[in-house]
Amino acid sequence: MGDWRKRSAAPFATEKISAVGSVGMVVTNNPLGSAAGAEIIAGGGNAIDGAIASLFALTVVEPMMVGIFGAGMSTVRLAAGEHQFINNYTTAPAAATAAMYQPVSDTWPDYQVVEGRENDIGVLATGVPGTLRGWQETLSAWGTLSLEEVMQPAIRYAEKGFRATGYLSEIIHKNAEDIGRFPETARTWLPGGSPLKPGELVLQSDYAETLRTIAAEGVGALYGGAIGQTAVDYIQKEGGILTMEDLTGYTTTHASVVRGQYRGYDIVGPPPPTAGGVHVIEMLNILEGFDVAGLGFGTADGLHLLAEVLKIGFEDRRHYMGDPAFVDVPVDMLISHAHADTWRERIDMQRARNVQTAYIAESPATTHMAAADADGNVISATHTIHAVFGCKATVPGTGMILNNTMNIFDPHPGMANSIAPGRRVTSSMSPIIVEKEERPVFCVGLVGGIRIFPSALQAIVNVIDHEMTPQEAVEAPRIWTLGEELEVEPGFSDEVLSELDRRGHQISKQPIVGAGMGMIAQDGAQLSGASCWRADGTPIGIGGGMARAGIRFSV
Repeated sequence: MGDWRKRSAAPFATEKISAVGSVGMVVTNNPLGSAAGAEIIAGGGNAIDGAIASLFALTVVEPMMVGIFGAGMSTVRLAAGEHQFINNYTTAPAAATAAMYQPVSDTWPDYQVVEGRENDIGVLATGVPGTLRGWQETLSAWGTLSLEEVMQPAIRYAEKGFRATGYLSEIIHKNAEDIGRFPETARTWLPGGSPLKPGELVLQSDYAETLRTIAAEGVGALYGGAIGQTAVDYIQKEGGILTMEDLTGYTTTHASVVRGQYRGYDIVGPPPPTAGGVHVIEMLNILEGFDVAGLGFGTADGLHLLAEVLKIGFEDRRHYMGDPAFVDVPVDMLISHAHADTWRERIDMQRARNVQTAYIAESPATTHMAAADADGNVISATHTIHAVFGCKATVPGTGMILNNTMNIFDPHPGMANSIAPGRRVTSSMSPIIVEKEERPVFCVGLVGGIRIFPSALQAIVNVIDHEMTPQEAVEAPRIWTLGEELEVEPGFSDEVLSELDRRGHQISKQPIVGAGMGMIAQDGAQLSGASCWRADGTPIGIGGGMARAGIRFSV
């Protein structure tokens, strides 16, 4: 792939500077999140140890996006070349029913809205959490350090405090009214009734104690222990349905990764029920029949082709994707070249295809991180509590913010994504690893709800077809469409947008499409990490190494 430091093919300027290393690389959407993982790798841990340390730290410093009462998934590439995938997404509680909410409309845009916003705000929106169990299983299976060791940075940040970033402050401002409905949440994030200001010290003593208990007792403290009982008591007191049996009965799912090929590269992604792996591979199969590099980045032809392929991805997601425990998902068909050939024939390069908008409700509030080490271990992980600050409720005395992942289900009975006990929802998460000749080349992922997998696709194309550096690939302006409006970020010329309009695209200029993206690339012994401008993303690389064996000092 060449030297990442020298290559530059993009027709735009980047805002951030990538980091390089050789021993390890950690990329998260918060500086302290990345520092936690780097600290653990520098101390002798591997990439998986560093990733779990980062994720715990992010529950402290990026609490609006991720928490131990949340959900997510991780794609792992081990040093020996083996791939693993773990899905620790939430499930619907045993007492959940398809008719547990009262929808206010059967049509969009209010299709997902229910009376009292009960699937959005408050404890009735909380699904059975999988984050903590998933992180413990990931660490135990492929890490080298103990849970207590990797949790130390997070405990320190919670107890000693951290300075609020402008990004965190802005999000609190935008959600202050909903946060204010829950005194325990407001106590930390609206001190004195006002949103935290950038630079203010944030102390979370209750959460520090919760983390210390988990570090000492293990995840059983939540799944059957005192912390879990405290959460269940609060949830039921406030009108929720989650029980201790839900917590003790929760299991993660381990499944084979989904694999595809694109121009000689191997694409390794998450399997259903997430849409990311399957539909990214499907869309790449379609693009492989076009001279994408020849069309150029940001041209009318290039953007038109991308838009038409994104429509196909969303159409097939709507028709086929779901929880494989409840729905037969035809993965082999969707990622087949024959399927791609059929769709490719329907693309008219001079005219946008009219399609029925495939409405999907999915919060853009998530976090993504990645870590890699010199041995070849790579982890790409996306985790969430769904909306910013989840359901907005904090369990008193614990500092735990509860998820609102029940909001992702269709609140109407009898639909493909209707609520059912134990069901996992479909998501757009796309923690993807790209390899060539059985060696990791780069991993990528981001946040942004239903804009995640279309943006991940564009990043892969940016690197492989347009020969961008990691920094350019993650910061490049993006597009997105469900079938009607074509959202475009700043950076595309007026002439190009006018031509797209002529071809039938309804242009919608947006300041941002998706959110914070991170990438780690490997070129020989060099690791390169990049984060985009859409979040507080920070790559931290570790170079150097230990002293040469046999060194003797005379004193």
